[in-house]
Formats: sequence, C-alpha cells, structure tokens
Amino acid sequence: MESKKEPLFEGVTAKELNLKNRLVMAPMTRLRAHADGKASTAMAQYYQQRATAGLIITEATMVSPLSHGYMFCPGIYAPEHASAWRNVTESVHAAGGLIFLQIWHSGRVAHPSLLDGLSPVAPSALAGTGTLHGPSGKVSLPVPEELSLAQIAEIIREFANAAELAKLAGFDGVEIHGAFGYLIDQFLQDVSNKRNDAYGGDIAKRTRFLEEVVAAVCAVFPGRTGIKLSPANTFYGMGDSDPMSLFKYVCQRLNQYDLAYVHFMEPNESDLASGAVIKNVVRTFRADCNHLVIANGGFDKAKASEYIESGLADLISFGRPFISNPNLPYMLELGLPLAEASPTVFYGQGPESVLGYTDFSVVN
Repeated sequence: MESKKEPLFEGVTAKELNLKNRLVMAPMTRLRAHADGKASTAMAQYYQQRATAGLIITEATMVSPLSHGYMFCPGIYAPEHASAWRNVTESVHAAGGLIFLQIWHSGRVAHPSLLDGLSPVAPSALAGTGTLHGPSGKVSLPVPEELSLAQIAEIIREFANAAELAKLAGFDGVEIHGAFGYLIDQFLQDVSNKRNDAYGGDIAKRTRFLEEVVAAVCAVFPGRTGIKLSPANTFYGMGDSDPMSLFKYVCQRLNQYDLAYVHFMEPNESDLASGAVIKNVVRTFRADCNHLVIANGGFDKAKASEYIESGLADLISFGRPFISNPNLPYMLELGLPLAEASPTVFYGQGPESVLGYTDFSVVN
C-alpha cells in the first residue's frame, strides 16, 4: 500500500485550479529581462526548472512605463510583452506546472532616470526612504507627483490591461502586488497617503484604490486573481498609525471579491527591528479572511507543515530556497539537504545574467 503523503505535499484546489502540492514559488525580483521589459529566453528556462511547485508566481511585472522601479524588470503593458511571456508560460505548462503573473506598479519607488525623465507618481507628494539602482549608480527616492483623479482611473485601467495581456500570454492567473511599499500599499497606509479626497483620509477611503484595482482585475480573471499584502512591512519608510484596524478592514473587504487567494508576507528581521507592530501576520488576520491563504516569509519544512496541518494557511510560499533548489518540493519531501545561493547572485543585470539563475542543479 502506498504511504499517505504529508499534507504539505498533497494537492489542493484553488477555485478552478488544481495544485499538485501546497508549495508555492514566491515572487522574487531577479532582473533578467531585456531593457525594454520583454521576458528573456533565460527566464523561460528558469521558471520551467521550478515547475514542480504547486504554483509559480512570477517576479513583479510592470503594468505601465511609469511603474518602472528597477532596471531589467519585466513588463506586461504592450503586446510584445505578452508575446515574450508566452515563451515562459508554454515552457512551464510543458513541464506540468501552473504559473501566475504578479502585476505591479511601483508608485513612488522609482526614479526619473528609469522613467525617461518623468517623475514617479504616488497618492501624495511624499518621498519614500531608501535608494534604487539607476543607470548611473545608486539614487535616492525623489519626491513623487501626487496623482490626479484622472490618473488614478488610468492606472486602474492599466492593471486591467495587464491582466488581459497576461491572459493572452497564457498565464493561469495573476497576483496583484499590494505589498512592500509599492503603489497600492502607498494608498493603504497613512504614512504615505495624506489625500483628503475619495482616495485618502479614513481607512475606507484609503482602501478604495485597492478595491477598484481588484474589481477591475477580477473582471478579467475571475477566481484566478490573487493579492499579496504585507501588513508588517517597513520597506521604503512604510507604516500606518493603526495597522491592525487597517488590514482587518482590508481582509474583510476582500472577502466580497472572487479571489483565488490572499498572500500574506510575514515580517522579516528588518521589519521587526524597525518596530513593526504586527509580529505574526497570518495568525492575526486568518480569521478575517475567507479566501485561501498563502503564508510567506521565514518558513522551513517543519514550520510549513505546522501551518498547513493547523489550518493557519492553505499554501506556503518559499522564496530564496527556490533560487538554488529548482526542484524544492521533491527536496523537502525526501528530506534532502538544500543548496544555498549567495545574495551576490540574487539580482541580475539583464538577459545575459545567468550566473546564479539557471545554473543550479535540478535534483530528481
């Protein structure tokens, strides 16, 4: 008689998608796209190598030229982007995998040197903290332009267009990036949103932009749209005066939409050192969320199994372990030792940067 699999390695249904296990490859910025935002040949190989994940979520992908936060990040705002991404989706599907595209607007986390001289945009004209790598080296985050109501409406259309192009590219769904101090997070949190119109002020108004993006994307990908949130995030100077009330409200509002899942990021050491109020995100908000929950951040096999078996999470996403262990589900199930990747190879400089990308061994 075949032995029963551990719950972590059993299949699960996410709306109409059947996942072969509960391990998700987390979205990770790798910066191996072409300068024009088209996905590279190396990206197709990279994602195909990791197709044993129950679900792959790609790196953050720009919904417009003004969402260009990093050099060599991919885009999904033009037909040529969809065509290039199709090489990736076909490679993953040929290997029996499922893949979602993470769609993203960086907001104020950008720089004119990456935007053809244009200013970044944000809910309010407040600069984030930190630096970015521009064509001439490190640059500080500038003061962004405050978005007009017409510009907000246009960005919502850009998210919907990105979802349409993702469908054209053959993706199984999309994940909306609502975390890490990027545009949606900037609207949510009162450290970055000082508006006094329909998109700023109380919690309901600050959540409006998120809801309108979710509604627009779900209209394209009903049941196949996820969202990522990071309630304890302090990246780029983020924070809120009452994060518990804010994200409780966000989770409850999201329950009305036809989402595949909500993807929660736990605080990292930097967040905790910076005074993050919420120490355990999933434990705090699980009861407020009616959707499948993906937990991300600081998991090993034992902790992942604990969360699955206790019902705290339905899926667990792994980031860095997937970089150096393409066949991570197999490795974890058999208890094999994991390889480690050096942080020096996490980020590339375009499509030729294959070192530390596609050259890790696939163990079978």
